[in-house]
Amino acid sequence: MRKELTGVKDNNEHINMNKNGEMKNERNATKLQQMLMVLVDDAGGAYPRIDHSPWNGCTLADFVMPFFLFIVGVAIALALKRIPKVKYAVKKIILRTLKLLFWGILLQGGYSHAPDDLSYGVDMRFIRWCGILQRIALVYCVVALIETYTTKLRPSTLKPGHLSIFTAYRWQWLGGFVAFVIYMVTIFSLYVPDWSFVDYNSDKPKRYTVECGMRGHLGPACNAVGYVDRQVWGVNHLYSQPVWTRLKACTLSSPAEGPLRKNAPAWCRAPFEPEGFLSSVLAILSGTIGIHYGHVLIHFKGHFERLKQWLSMGFVLLTLGLILHFTDAIPINKQLYSFSYVCFTAGAAGIVFSVFYLLIDVWGLRTPFLFLEWIGMNAMLVFVMAAQGIFAAFVNGWYYKDPDNSLVYWIQNHVFTNVWHSERLGTLLYVIFAEITFWGVVAGILHKLGIYWKL
Repeated sequence: MRKELTGVKDNNEHINMNKNGEMKNERNATKLQQMLMVLVDDAGGAYPRIDHSPWNGCTLADFVMPFFLFIVGVAIALALKRIPKVKYAVKKIILRTLKLLFWGILLQGGYSHAPDDLSYGVDMRFIRWCGILQRIALVYCVVALIETYTTKLRPSTLKPGHLSIFTAYRWQWLGGFVAFVIYMVTIFSLYVPDWSFVDYNSDKPKRYTVECGMRGHLGPACNAVGYVDRQVWGVNHLYSQPVWTRLKACTLSSPAEGPLRKNAPAWCRAPFEPEGFLSSVLAILSGTIGIHYGHVLIHFKGHFERLKQWLSMGFVLLTLGLILHFTDAIPINKQLYSFSYVCFTAGAAGIVFSVFYLLIDVWGLRTPFLFLEWIGMNAMLVFVMAAQGIFAAFVNGWYYKDPDNSLVYWIQNHVFTNVWHSERLGTLLYVIFAEITFWGVVAGILHKLGIYWKL
């Protein structure tokens, strides 16, 4: 039995859901996110408008992480629908969490230099402890443990009333509320003093000082999210190429990447962790909202009732996020994982989830989405080999005379860039056909052979 990137399903835990056909929608939503991750990671450099927003705002790339966490929540609700042995379930949850942490550090900690650099290894003084899989691991662990330990408190049937689905799972919402309070209190009340860092990206390492001395700042330089990460992990263990370098204050090439201005603020050269500790705490709320959608799928049997629950909550969250953003109360910001960002992206995820449900489960249009389904069945494989560039690095290792003269570079230049006489369009087409389509076909073949990368 297959497992997805989140690794939240046991062989015997979701068979019943598959028999009823209720897992198809959840799987296709995950595959869409996997495809988007490859697209924005590899084509975002050519098309900055789909790459991560340099600070406030939300682009296509900024939907990927919260969509993943949303689906983690949905999958947990379905996978842990029945828990015969709590201790066994907890053991599996902890083991999967450790696996996700291991792969996250290995792939994004600096050890792998794929796909362009054929070397490997990381200086432990600069290893990056946080990353995509690490955030998924934290959210999965917290949400799944709450779901497991409250298994005896769940009702088999809901009481009458519009809020019964919320009160029936009050402990899950309490967990999300605690994460919300911790984040909001910290980000608006924590004092952020002046701080310094050493820029190792220049020819000669140079120390810079960023002047702060304030509370509640939501800009790049003096926010509590960055301060917490500097205190917990150390400034040298944060992501060294933050997207804020594409801001107008940092480069004339904004919103694209480019050389820093001569008079750019010191913080433009500083590291920042987009998947840091405090922002990952609020990310638990994304998983909590996702698990609510899974609970609706379990308790409401009619298509209309499910869609009504999902769409109403989705539009409420979407509207709340937009109001907070455009009133400048709390801007939508992926780097800070702001509350408005949680609401906006969770609402969008709920609406997209509902659309997939309508197309696949209600109207029965499964065939057009088989391509996505194959990718999702081996999501961990696609994430490692495609999104993290491991397969491309393997191919690049077989070159002729010069490392730039490999099959990957030949295909990029001669099949796509030179044919279309455009590096931007060539890059986009290469990602669509040589990466997404290629791995879709590979995943389909592996599915036919019954081969899946399990966590």
